[in-house]
Amino acid sequence: MDVAERKRLSAQDWAAAALDALAEGGVAAVAVEPIAARLGTTKGSFYWHFSGRDALLEAALLRWEETHTDEVIALVEAEPDMRRRLRLLLTVALRGDAGHPGDRVELALQPTAGHPLVAPVLARVTRRRLDYVTDLFTALGFSAEQARQRSLLAYTAYLGHTQLAHATPDATPRGAELPGYVDAVIATLTSV
Repeated sequence: MDVAERKRLSAQDWAAAALDALAEGGVAAVAVEPIAARLGTTKGSFYWHFSGRDALLEAALLRWEETHTDEVIALVEAEPDMRRRLRLLLTVALRGDAGHPGDRVELALQPTAGHPLVAPVLARVTRRRLDYVTDLFTALGFSAEQARQRSLLAYTAYLGHTQLAHATPDATPRGAELPGYVDAVIATLTSV
């Protein structure tokens, strides 16, 4: 493909490719030259949009936050019934797809949780998710303390499920098994 045929890449194209690289190989995989090769372009395209590699990593992390937290919450918020909202959230989070990019990014970020660019995003995402789930449990009638505890239990179950699905995919429910599993998790989390 010659230069005239190449699609003009946007900062979002670069951020999406960096997010894919992050999912595949962690923070270290967010490197300009391999991503440029993957996109079929030159480093010049990169420097048109970003001042350096850290800016690209920040853009990828923000994209992850938007697509795997903000957009999921927006999707779930469209459901007016609180119990069905919780069910939808758990279904999306526990869908049993170990190859899901958001899940892979979640796992890839854990070893570098102390990285100066990763730490604030992980903290913000975790806080937003926990606060959102706490609000769901509060709306279901639990006290603030109970809602917070159940939110933490739900989130740690999600993280454990994601790790298990990655390490031993056959051990986690998926497909036709997932709805029953989600119902069991909800029953456990909402029991009095």
